[in-house]
This record gives sequence, C-alpha cells and structure tokens, in this order.
Amino acid sequence: MTKVSAEQLGTNPIGKLLIKQAVPASIGILVMSLNVLVDSIFVGNWIGSIAIAAINVVLPVSFFIGALGMAIGVGGASIISRALGAENKEKALKTFGNQITLTLLLTVSMVVLGLYYVDALIPAFGGKGAIFAPAKIYYTVVLYGVPFLALCMMGNAVVRAEGKPKFAMIAMIIPSVGNLLMDYVFIYVFDWGMEGAAWATTIGYLLCFGYVFWFFLSKNSELKLNFKHFKFKRSIIQEIGSLGFVTLSRQAVVSIIYLLMNNILFNLGGESMVTVYAIIGRMLMFALFPVFGVTQGFLPIAGFNYGAEKYERVRESINTAIKYAAFLATIVFIGLMVFPAEIASLFLSNREGLSLAEQASNDFVMERAPSAMRWVFAATPIIALQLIGAAYFQAIGKAVPALLLTLTRQGFFFIPLILILPNYFGELGVWISFPIADVLATLVTGYFLRKEVRSNLILPS
Repeated sequence: MTKVSAEQLGTNPIGKLLIKQAVPASIGILVMSLNVLVDSIFVGNWIGSIAIAAINVVLPVSFFIGALGMAIGVGGASIISRALGAENKEKALKTFGNQITLTLLLTVSMVVLGLYYVDALIPAFGGKGAIFAPAKIYYTVVLYGVPFLALCMMGNAVVRAEGKPKFAMIAMIIPSVGNLLMDYVFIYVFDWGMEGAAWATTIGYLLCFGYVFWFFLSKNSELKLNFKHFKFKRSIIQEIGSLGFVTLSRQAVVSIIYLLMNNILFNLGGESMVTVYAIIGRMLMFALFPVFGVTQGFLPIAGFNYGAEKYERVRESINTAIKYAAFLATIVFIGLMVFPAEIASLFLSNREGLSLAEQASNDFVMERAPSAMRWVFAATPIIALQLIGAAYFQAIGKAVPALLLTLTRQGFFFIPLILILPNYFGELGVWISFPIADVLATLVTGYFLRKEVRSNLILPS
C-alpha cells in the first residue's frame, strides 16, 4: 500500500492530490453507505417494512452519540493538519491524546443516559404504534457498541489528517463488510430478527475499533503517544470543541430533523409513511457518497496548505473540489430522477405468504416513495458549493462561520420549512422543503465563500 506523507499535501499537484485523497474517502463512504443501504434491504425483505421504520427511529440517537466521536475527530484533525503543516508535531500529539480521552468520557456518559431514558426517547423520535417494540430491541443492543463507533469515527479523521487516506478507507470498509456478513448469519440463518440486526451492527463497530487501534500502534502512524498526551490541556480542548461543535451541531440538527420528520409523517400517513422517509433517508446517506468523499478529501489539503500559508494552493483546492463534486452530484441526480421506483422496490419484500397488512404497507410505500424521492433530490447538482464552502471554514479553523454555514441548510432553512409547509401542502410540503432549503443554503454559502476568498486568500502580486 502506497504511503502518503503529510508533507505531500503541500507539494503535490492539487488535482492529483484531491483524487488521491478523495477516492479512498469516497470508497470508504460508499462501503459504509452500502452497509446502511443493504442492511435496510435485508431487514425489509427478511423481517418486514416496519422493521426499516424501527431502525430509522433508532438511528438519530445512536448516530448522535457516535457523532460525538466524529465531532472530536474532525475538530482535532483540523488542528493536527495545521500543526503538521507548521511542523509542530508535539501539538499534534497532544491534540490526539486529548481527543481519545474526551471521546471516551463523553460517549460512555451519553450511553448511560440513553439506556436510562430508553422508553421516553423511542416514542419521542417517532417509535409509536407497531414501531415501538422492534425499535426498542434494536436500540438497546446497538447502544452498547456506540462508544466503539465514536472511537472509530474520531480515529478515522486523524488517520486522514496524517495523509493516510487508504487506511482511513479500510477502517470504513471493515465494519460494513462485517455487519453485512453478520446480517446474513443472524437474520437469515439464525432467524434472530431485530436482535440479530442489532448484534450484526454492534460487531461491525467492534471490528472497526480493532483496526483503528492497530493502525495507531503500528509503524504506519506518525503519531506515537505516551501518557502525558492524554492529560487534558485547556487550550486544545477549547479548540477541539469550537471546531468539533460544527460537526456535532450538524448531527444534532439531523437528529432533530429525524424526530420532526418521523412524527410529522406518522401523523400524515402512519407507520408506512415513516417507512417512505426511512428509504429516502438511506438514499440520502448512500447516493451522495462521491460528493462527501470529495469533501473529506478536500479538508486535509485545505487545512495543511492554509497552515503552511500556501494560499494559492488553498484557492486552487477550493475551485477543484467544487468542480469535481458538482460533476459527481449531477451524475447522482440523473440516476435518481430516472430510477426512483426501481430503487424503492429494493427495500420491500416480494416473498410469498405476505400478510394483508404487510402487502398494504408495501403498496403504500411504492405509491408514495418515487415522487417523494424526486422532490428530495431535485436540487442535488448545486449542493457541492454548499458542502465545500462550509468545509473550507472548518478546515482553516474558523469555527463560527463553519458552524453557521453548516447549520444553514438543515437548521435555518429546512426545519422552519417542514414546520410550515405541511400545514398548507400536506405531504407534498414535507418533500418540497428539501430542494428549497438546498437552493437557499447554496446561495448563502456562495456569498460568504466568495467574500472570504477575496479578502483573506490574497495572492502575492
């Protein structure tokens, strides 16, 4: 496996470097997204469509706790990239050690609270009626593995900050493959139902943790810690917190959106309507993997070169990343507009002997999901600017604009829209909120990114 040193982030051609960083990130995200997608297909076909809705109810809780690790990872990775760019390795080591301590402290505390309030959290996130029982089974088992997921997410961001994208890719592939294999064994072979799906997911987290732990102990990592690095340093914790708060806020908003969407759609059409949103939610995770991959690949390049004061390379990385991401987003858009019915049908069982209730639910989903999917992804070609723009401010350590731009689409625009438009347009009001929020957020991000580039990335005359 070819190694990529951190110094190459400041010397290699931007186009080739972005591909080298983005392709492994995209593959890793693809495999993780396929894991969620295929996991849902297995659950829908082998357990039932209500089981998909049950997982959709649990995801925002478990993902939010896991996102604590991602937030700490991304916030710390920004510091590490800039520290390595400025040849300050001791700061990079101290940051990494503080990331590990902080991740363990926060996620274990959140798991304890999550298990204690399980009976209140599940209904609050839309786990009502027939959804509650399978959701509680899945939630209880998966939550035990979430601290390992958080450590994986944190470690993965640091691996990428070191300029080792292929190792980061493998770290994302391992739990996905493990989960799918365990799905087949636990659900199809052993017939464990929702409990089998939950244990398959948890084992995937453990496998990922094992690989990331091995990476940092091996010679592949430049970050070799000792005990002094684990002791909290206030200035570093504050910087991790301010930058990581961007990622955490984004995931918190996602969890709030799941809460609102599950409840709004349950009131509009019951459990089957929640299943429609669950399918679309899986596609939101899966279909945009190449765009997210470019965004992930862009972060260490922009951060390193900004830290090294190579502003011309920073500008070039912004322009190149937007072009690549926009091209890929357009391809995704075309596929979703042409094949929405075929995509939705993958999640539904066509086995013999379906109950009348299950068949009625499947018919409802097939009637509603294709048009909903077209509306949700209608503005996909323009989202590259919004994603890269928000990521840029995070990469260079400007926490406040990064936070505000990250929250623009889902927080400032989308949540008000789904609270208002369904009152006038019913179900359609929910789905058209997606493209309206995309367009508004892209306009705002474009304005601030252009202003930032013109005023602070001044090229030498």
